[in-house]
Amino acid sequence: MAVAEEMGIEPEIVLYMKNPPDRETLQHLVSILEDPVEDLVRKDAKFKKLGLDPEDYVGNPEAVVDLLSEHKELMQRPVLVKGDRAIIGRPKDRIAPFLAA
Repeated sequence: MAVAEEMGIEPEIVLYMKNPPDRETLQHLVSILEDPVEDLVRKDAKFKKLGLDPEDYVGNPEAVVDLLSEHKELMQRPVLVKGDRAIIGRPKDRIAPFLAA
């Protein structure tokens, strides 16, 4: 958010834990994501606790949508959307070039 503000861009902030994206929104997001779709899933302690296999999500948009529909807390963040493009904003040095394009 700070990067956007420094560039004079007022981003729309979506607090996905309070207002999670629905299935249709997730499907659109994975369709415009410039990163590998599996990167949209956090492979953290919760992921491991659920006994999930990271390989199940490689190149598998439908599996990612299914998982994130059920476990919104596993969505990687931040996700930046600009027009018909989206990226995961990590590392943060990716944000400025994406917003400037």
